[in-house]
Amino acid sequence: MAAVLTRLADWINADAALVRRGRFLSTTFLVEVGDAGWLITVHDGRIERVERGPFLMRAWSFAVRAPADAWRRFWAPVPAAGFHDLFAMTKFGHATVEGDLRTLMAHLRYVKDVLAAPRGRI
Repeated sequence: MAAVLTRLADWINADAALVRRGRFLSTTFLVEVGDAGWLITVHDGRIERVERGPFLMRAWSFAVRAPADAWRRFWAPVPAAGFHDLFAMTKFGHATVEGDLRTLMAHLRYVKDVLAAPRGRI
């Protein structure tokens, strides 16, 4: 899983349409894959940093947390039902979302596309 998230900035920043879609987002959000936390810092739609935790007293706007197996299933080339979308994962109890949901909802398509970027690449 570490290899997936360390490559995330390369995949996102190389996609001009996706960077343009996120051009009004500048924030840091947390993605937890099992026990490993990753802070993803976005500035004007470009991913500036992807840092692996543990973190002590680091701020983030929202968090998406799921077991490693759930992320593997989400990142499959053709995800199974219940793993095909961020909110499907939360609905079926595979993931949780918390924090400033206004930031997430205001940039939902961008965030969903960022989180789905590894799909079929692992």
